[in-house]
Amino acid sequence: MNGTLNKVMLIGHLGDEVKMHYFDGGNCIGRFQLATNEVYINKTTNEKIVSTEWHNLVVRNKAAEICEKYLSKGDKIYVEGRIKSRQWQTEEGVVKHTSEIQVTEFTFLSTKKGNENSKQIPDQDSVKNTNFDPQNNGLPINDLPF
Repeated sequence: MNGTLNKVMLIGHLGDEVKMHYFDGGNCIGRFQLATNEVYINKTTNEKIVSTEWHNLVVRNKAAEICEKYLSKGDKIYVEGRIKSRQWQTEEGVVKHTSEIQVTEFTFLSTKKGNENSKQIPDQDSVKNTNFDPQNNGLPINDLPF
């Protein structure tokens, strides 16, 4: 097989509010951290261990606006995306590295903003991101014809 695959699926809780960044031309990105937990029993001490992994997520444009509007710290969400690594240099000349999940699909599993503000969360079609490509006629980009 000559092909490769870069796909991530996560279910977790937001660690903080969605932080938005706006660019010239009307584009924007939203960034937030997602916590996933692994629970196991230490066989030596019979102690329950909870290990938390933090993931840096990036959503773009319409998806970012939806996440900012409906998500808040602690909400549970399912995301699909791909891993992307990047690096930059600080003002002090230090090179920094990070790995992020570029979100392509998401589904809200629980939200607080909709309940607290008595807002209606949009129907499931608008909550689930379908890559926000108007040319795909509402179908996911990877939709198979059978």
